[in-house]
Amino acid sequence: MTDQIEIALAEIRFDDNGLVPVIAQQHDTGEVLMLAWMNADAVRASLTERRACYWSRSRAKLWRKGETSGQIQWLREMRLDCDGDAVLALVEQRGVACHTWRRSCFFRAWRNGGWAVIAEPQEPPPAAAGTPD
Repeated sequence: MTDQIEIALAEIRFDDNGLVPVIAQQHDTGEVLMLAWMNADAVRASLTERRACYWSRSRAKLWRKGETSGQIQWLREMRLDCDGDAVLALVEQRGVACHTWRRSCFFRAWRNGGWAVIAEPQEPPPAAAGTPD
C-alpha cells in the first residue's frame, strides 16, 4: 500500500508551500462541506487511515478532522482534478464540518445584493470543547 500511495503522491502538484487545496464533500449527498489544505503527509495519513487529515496553516501542523471535537470525517474516496493541483475528498461527515457549528462552511449565499445566511448552527458548542476542529 505504501508504494501505491507514493505513486499517487507523485501525481499531485503541490504548490510552492508544499500544499494542495482540498474540497471535502459528503460522499452520498454531494453537499460541499469545507475547503482545507493537505501536504504530502496529510495525503499519506488520509489514504492510510481512511480518515480525513489536513494541514492546518494557522497551527502549522497536521490535524485530523474531529480529533478533539468528535466531528470526524471518514474518507470514502479521494479524487484528483485534471491538472493534479486540487483534491476532492469524498467523506462521511459525522456531525458538523464548520467551526461555526454549521453542517457546511458554505452557509452564506449572495442574494439580493448581500450575503445571506442560509444555514443556522446545528448545535451549540459545548463549553469545554470550543469549536469543531
